Amino acid sequence: MKLYKKLAVLALSSAIIISCGSSKSVADSKKRPSKTVVKSDNLRRLDSDFDGKVTGSVKSLLKDAERYLGTPYKFGGNSSSGFDCSGFTVKVFQENNFSLPRRSSDQADAGKSIDIKTVKPGDLLFFATSGGSRVSHVGIVHTIENDGEVKFIHASTSKGVIISSLNEKYWNKAYLHAQRVL
Repeated sequence: MKLYKKLAVLALSSAIIISCGSSKSVADSKKRPSKTVVKSDNLRRLDSDFDGKVTGSVKSLLKDAERYLGTPYKFGGNSSSGFDCSGFTVKVFQENNFSLPRRSSDQADAGKSIDIKTVKPGDLLFFATSGGSRVSHVGIVHTIENDGEVKFIHASTSKGVIISSLNEKYWNKAYLHAQRVL
């Protein structure tokens, strides 16, 4: 019986360590419109020079992702009843006939690494939400505003599936790199 308890504690500890997004509790999963965030002086410049041309297949992928806005966060979740960050990306890409690895750290090695200046909708963004350089969160580039602001759709632990900005302090600090898989 002691072995089972140890395994349960180990599994729970692992779940906490590798969970997606911030460590805030899941409280408000209501849909909220995305708002442009005013960039403060102490943030990194993480803008894109994207030209605005989005292919039909990427539009379809983003439309599928948007259907899940407001879906709550659920550790290990990969369905409309709840998602974790990598479960969300796997599901959306799977619905568009593209296979991604299940873990965000493995997704970070898929496709090719790209500079933030070249990101476009459909690309993946990776974050270290606990500091350091270990990938612990993933999102899909949703839109690039006229001023270059990068917005992404993802399953956050605190608000479920939402659209956020790289100009938000939390995400700006946690940003690691981008990958192009399509």
